[in-house]
Amino acid sequence: MKNPSTNQPLYGVVLLKAKTIMDFISQAQFPPTLREISAHVSISKPTILKILNTLEFCGFVRREGTEKQYYLGTIFLEYADKVSKTFSIKKLAHPYLAELRDSTHETVNLGVVEQNAMTLLEKLESPNSVKLVSRIGGKMHMYSSAMGKTILANYSEKKLADYLDNVSLQALTPNTITSKQDLYRNLEQVKKQGYAVENAENQLDIICVGFPLIKSDRVYGAFSVSAPNYRVDQAKLQNFITSGQTIQEKILQLL
Repeated sequence: MKNPSTNQPLYGVVLLKAKTIMDFISQAQFPPTLREISAHVSISKPTILKILNTLEFCGFVRREGTEKQYYLGTIFLEYADKVSKTFSIKKLAHPYLAELRDSTHETVNLGVVEQNAMTLLEKLESPNSVKLVSRIGGKMHMYSSAMGKTILANYSEKKLADYLDNVSLQALTPNTITSKQDLYRNLEQVKKQGYAVENAENQLDIICVGFPLIKSDRVYGAFSVSAPNYRVDQAKLQNFITSGQTIQEKILQLL
């Protein structure tokens, strides 16, 4: 058997069989028995039993109940925690955000949600002489920022209501939306189109287009393209949207 991406031979066939068995256990509607596993996996029953015994010894599966049903082991919780701590959306997204900055010639930001606010994780400066005032580690309101709105638009009805119950919609500029009803309408539009255009709602004279990084209901963050209003005509705004959607798709494919 060969790796389809490298055309190199794969070693340790028993590992592939073990993965097939664990995949079936993880995808089964109910914890399966040995008989149920052997009925759905193209591996002989004696081999399945030997592999399960080894997996159980290693902590990868556990067997419980009078019917001896198999569950994935809790060791995967430790692995998941480690993956979560070492995974960096900033590192993964950086080359694509740089590509977006280079194609638009404007500032690109990456943010994550922390305590009902957007925290700026990455900022790739525009090559233009006029820079935007923001700093890595700085926070901005979700309701007034393009990045925040793209995430709020994907919240469940209850989660959005909880957010609004805990946040005061204060005006940061004359354009800031301070009515819950108006914000609901705005977020419906954002959800429909898949991106948010924020025109001087968070900072005077700055227009920003934001895109969410959400996959399988997991919120990884959001990114945006920002520029002074005087540098953005309708054609350039459309370029922000089109280019941003392309970069969004590239990043989501890696998540």
